[in-house]
Amino acid sequence: MSDKTDVNESEQPDRRKLDFILDIPLQVTVELGRTKLLVKDVLQLNQGAVVELTKLAGEPLDIFVNSKLVARGEAVVVNEKFGVRLVDIVSPNERVEKIL
Repeated sequence: MSDKTDVNESEQPDRRKLDFILDIPLQVTVELGRTKLLVKDVLQLNQGAVVELTKLAGEPLDIFVNSKLVARGEAVVVNEKFGVRLVDIVSPNERVEKIL
């Protein structure tokens, strides 16, 4: 019984450190695609216009947390709202490569 208590006591300081940051808000962004337009093209946009993006239909969407790529996913509909199902978590090595 004392072994179990020792384990819980040793985990508590780490848990308190984690609890400290759990309520920090993060900005999550899902990118459908990108494109570049000239100012004159933007000014000519009207309702119903279609802007072609660089990604192909069905290609995984990039998921960013605080502007850092962390995962890729696919669009889904949940209760009549859009959502994203994660299909791949970006490895720390790949995140570093994106920065350099």
